[in-house]
Amino acid sequence: MKKYDAIVIGSGCGAIISDEAVGHGLKVALIDRGPLIGGTCLNWGCIPSKMLIAVADRIVEIQQAKKLGVTAEIKNIDFRAIMNRMRRSRRESQKHLRESIGQTGNLDFYEGIARFISDYTLEVNGKKLEGENIFIATGSRPVIPPITGLNKVEYLTSESILELKERPDSLIIIGGGYIAVEFGHFFAAMGTKVTILEMADRLILSEEPEIAELLRLKLMPRMVVHTGTLVESIEKRGKGVRVFTRDDKDRKPRAFIAQYVMLAVGRRSSADILQVERTGVEVDERGFIKVNEYMETSKKNIFAVGDVTGQQMFTHTANREASIVAYNVLHGADMAVGYSAVPHAVYSYPQIASVGLKEEEARKEHDILVSKTSYYETAKGEAIMENEGFAKAIVEKETDKILGFHIIGPYAPELIQEVVNAMTSGGDVDEINDGIHIHPSLSELVPTTVNSTRE
Repeated sequence: MKKYDAIVIGSGCGAIISDEAVGHGLKVALIDRGPLIGGTCLNWGCIPSKMLIAVADRIVEIQQAKKLGVTAEIKNIDFRAIMNRMRRSRRESQKHLRESIGQTGNLDFYEGIARFISDYTLEVNGKKLEGENIFIATGSRPVIPPITGLNKVEYLTSESILELKERPDSLIIIGGGYIAVEFGHFFAAMGTKVTILEMADRLILSEEPEIAELLRLKLMPRMVVHTGTLVESIEKRGKGVRVFTRDDKDRKPRAFIAQYVMLAVGRRSSADILQVERTGVEVDERGFIKVNEYMETSKKNIFAVGDVTGQQMFTHTANREASIVAYNVLHGADMAVGYSAVPHAVYSYPQIASVGLKEEEARKEHDILVSKTSYYETAKGEAIMENEGFAKAIVEKETDKILGFHIIGPYAPELIQEVVNAMTSGGDVDEINDGIHIHPSLSELVPTTVNSTRE
């Protein structure tokens, strides 16, 4: 039995905790099941997917340049080179990570699946480890839905699709969340015939309805999008697949055929792999670990951060949670994690970014003012002929406090940051107005939108 001051399970955001603990002189064990270390973002999520999407963005911009009076031609898209560049970046990151871990003193690294034996004892690769403090950062993995026939076909997930060597001629994506629309954007740009099948009545349920609807309208010229469509079964058809569905409204059956099918119906907690039921750590009905505002589980000195808690499954949120929990434990502090101004983005085309409450949520507890501004209402928006994208502000009527802000259009993830900073530092509309905005620039979209709530 090896004893440690801290055991960290998961080397994504968990690495932040292990680094801090080692820096404070603690004896630390870092566990990761491998073979790719560094977490979802580095290996299957943010980094590799955005390397692909950056290429897709350029392609669509060229294809749509005609509206500005520029006729351009794309002569070749080297799918293999694009995929290889992404995988090469990942290999280089793996090399640097492993070198860094190997050079860190007072840190023992275990590569393998960890399982709880008791509250503070884990077993990995036949070795037993005991920790005074245990930090669970095991992340999440794709949900595999119970679709009839799925086990008889080869299907792709957001992880395995990154290993493709050749461009698919056709691809059916089951699901309509951010993973589905991002990969749909990429493969459509590559020249793949893409079909998105979503069970709900609209795409990306986490966004404002009008944003989801505009996204659907903008995607439809480039791919087939069906909402309100239940997938009932899948079967192998030659070298491809056939997907059988039923429409939620008229109940009519339909069949779709493609070379590949991709599952993008959500993500599930990986806490079950740890067998946390052998501890006093409680999970909710979906299997996510329950934590309080300090990321403490129901068992003293066992903490959980990141996707494994299911709270806000974004890398930037996980990193903030990890930083705060490390600070609290190492300094005896009680800093809480706040989620009111956590932003997120969807790298579809058009892009989407949001922070705070949606209108329906805000109306339940606040007297609110709502305004929308089109990109085209700004000088720069008119210059780039962006006449459909818009921003939406939700402001508390009595206090002028910004409760939510939502954007769909070019550079949405960059534009939202000003609002995030304003909400974090006080949240009043004047937090936006006090700074001078460059004219003409897309940044003028933000003050124009929040000030419209006062009109």
